[in-house]
Amino acid sequence: MYKRQTLCACWRIERRDGEVFGATDHDRPVSFGGVEHEPVFALAGAALETGAGLAPGRAAAAGALDAAFIRESDLEGGLWDGARVDVWRVDWRAPEHGVRVWSGRLSEVGRSGAGFVAELVSLKADLERTVGRVYARRCDADIGDARCGADLAGPAFRGEGVVVEASGGKVFRASGLTAFADGWFAGGRVTWSTGANAGAGGRVAVHGAGEVAQIELAGAVRFPMAVGDAFVVTAGCDKGFATCGTKFANRDNFRGFPHLPGMDAVLAGPASDRANDGGRRA
Repeated sequence: MYKRQTLCACWRIERRDGEVFGATDHDRPVSFGGVEHEPVFALAGAALETGAGLAPGRAAAAGALDAAFIRESDLEGGLWDGARVDVWRVDWRAPEHGVRVWSGRLSEVGRSGAGFVAELVSLKADLERTVGRVYARRCDADIGDARCGADLAGPAFRGEGVVVEASGGKVFRASGLTAFADGWFAGGRVTWSTGANAGAGGRVAVHGAGEVAQIELAGAVRFPMAVGDAFVVTAGCDKGFATCGTKFANRDNFRGFPHLPGMDAVLAGPASDRANDGGRRA
């Protein structure tokens, strides 16, 4: 005898700011677990993968930007990054009955035309997260943050420029930066003051000095750059101990371990041409 399918998928999504949203592939709202799951036909999910080992399972989702569910401003502000996702299989006729089939987080959320795409990883991905500090020669602070302490507001580390020519979404030429040496802003940050991208920022990948500076961004801007767009750019750091001292005079705040012995010192054995009396090794 034919039995009608009464199961549906319910997605419970909790953002980092505490906001909770519910979505379902059913054609009517489903109230489950204290959350009203609204029909979201534009939300599509791929197969949810998991395994018995410690490797994190992965999934993907895509959909259209919807003012009632995922607002463009929230997406641009990063509010959805790291959101907790629980997927349940629920009987829509008796929603008190449900089985959780997958749990994870939104690891990367971005735009795709007029919609969004999201990559999900299971909660086992937390086991791959670094806990504590990593001992390395290079600094693990971000230039200008509280741990670094470098003041980027001074004229030596801050420039103001104007776009005179743009090429694509990542490369442009600018005036106003003639006082700065080649590569001074590589690894730094651009913040747009005027134009379609006003208020947005990005990291500088390449900086070429000259009467007209050449700048390449690490990622494309959202809107096309135009001649006359003004911006502020701050100096970058390669996180090396020498740069910290010579460029920023900030060695006291260096957050790396520049004198950490390398593998040669760790693996060095006893000297073969002199007495081994506990002194210097070969």
